[in-house]
Amino acid sequence: MTPVVDLTRDVGTGPVRSQRPRYVDLLPPCNAACPAGEDIQSWLGFAQAGRFREAWEALVRDNPLPAVHGRVCYHPCETKCNRAQLNEPVAIHAVERFLGDLAIERGWDLPAPAPTSGKRVLIVGAGPSGLSAAYHLKRLGHEVEIHEAGPLPGGMLHFGIPAYRLPRADLIREIARIEAMGVRIVLGHKVTNVLAERDAGSFDAVFLAIGAHVGKHVNIPARDAGRILDAVTLLRGVENGDAPLLGRRVIVYGGGNTAMDAARTARRLGAEEALIVYRRDREHMPAHAFEADEALAEGVKIKWLTSISAIDGADLTVEKMRLDERGRPEPTGELETLQADSVVLALGQDADSAFLRWIPGIAFQGDGTVIVGSNMMTGHEGIFAGGDLVPSERTVTVAVGHGKLAARHIDAWLRGGAYAPPEKHPVVDFSMLHLPIYNDTLASSQPEIPPEQRMSGFEEIVAGLAEREAVREAQRCLACGNCFECDNCYAACPENAVIKLGPGKRYAFDYSICTGCSTCFDQCPCHAIEMIAEPVS
Repeated sequence: MTPVVDLTRDVGTGPVRSQRPRYVDLLPPCNAACPAGEDIQSWLGFAQAGRFREAWEALVRDNPLPAVHGRVCYHPCETKCNRAQLNEPVAIHAVERFLGDLAIERGWDLPAPAPTSGKRVLIVGAGPSGLSAAYHLKRLGHEVEIHEAGPLPGGMLHFGIPAYRLPRADLIREIARIEAMGVRIVLGHKVTNVLAERDAGSFDAVFLAIGAHVGKHVNIPARDAGRILDAVTLLRGVENGDAPLLGRRVIVYGGGNTAMDAARTARRLGAEEALIVYRRDREHMPAHAFEADEALAEGVKIKWLTSISAIDGADLTVEKMRLDERGRPEPTGELETLQADSVVLALGQDADSAFLRWIPGIAFQGDGTVIVGSNMMTGHEGIFAGGDLVPSERTVTVAVGHGKLAARHIDAWLRGGAYAPPEKHPVVDFSMLHLPIYNDTLASSQPEIPPEQRMSGFEEIVAGLAEREAVREAQRCLACGNCFECDNCYAACPENAVIKLGPGKRYAFDYSICTGCSTCFDQCPCHAIEMIAEPVS
């Protein structure tokens, strides 16, 4: 006799399914690419809901300088953003700047520190890495003192990045917030004997974050060395109100971001002609493309595949170069003469680490950078280092990331343990997303002063987003890899096997009625659901 099936009864096929869904958390590519380790997706989520204070608090858990970073970071997060596969990446830096500026405007305070540990940490250098380490160590409950050789805190943020990119008032306000937490910054105090300084102040650990402030030079035959200066000296002089007289025609030698800043600064100081000479082509230049584009828009010229051979007064002998199969420049023997009133060398910077060489255990690379272990500690017990002082990519965001990581390791060492970074989730790429419907708006653009109006001074050239634009930009985030409670799985399940757990609690599966049909997986736009083989009972 054939059995009769009651089709009106809600019967699942869970016991015979071959696969089942499960909720997962994956790592968004923006988070994975951030050198400061920001949880970008989290604070974008708060921002898109207009919950700006919560967004800022989520941001500063990792980075105490969002107004600074929103202006000067080269945003590798956007380079990796999955949104770029649709139209344009989310303008993450613009939303970060909005939150940083809003916090300054509204006077938001950084989170209160943990109860005091009784431990003291000396930080040498008040640049981005030192400030970051100080902030995170203070949050962890340690007493922190920064000794800075310069007259103002900020390091290369203050003396190496022109004000048209980073207004000093915003930098000073974000640093003041760190000081308000209880971090002590001693200015005009150059450390020459680290061990003596440590012992005199009864410090339990030291973090070296002196940066790289010495401009590199190259051996170019020159009869009039007075016409030659390095980019660091130029930029520092402008900041100190002691800008050098460059003359009408200025040549900048180098192809990095500092070369672009030096040439743009020369134009603002009155140079009618600012020419960048670089020995490779644009494809191989170390400067970011948008930096070169902005320089060109301001009237700077760039002479590619050219090397300076000699300087004789106002005459420069330059040689045309060609690239070999590995992209390395090699001379051609073709010479040319250029004229310049001054030459600015922008060939990179070195760390002035000579004062560390007598400390037992500390080892160095050939370029003077200090070798550290995975725990950011040097070969001398209790002395840590980071930022431009150690071998790494030299950016503000990398330096801030080093400061945070070093603080974690210093904290663990002071407490007699070792810090183990949490294991990261797999990164979710664009091919894993299911986007039948999405917000197709393009990225918000930040207003800029027209290039022809910029040469009169160092006023900031890029404005921030208004509140409405910042929310709209945050809403372009695809929430890659993590559930944002869109209800797609809940609405799509034919067996009603998806259970809503309440706002902020996401969902669960009722496996007693789930058929493993994968409809929920197909309808999840951000790949917060995966299908796995049914466990063998």
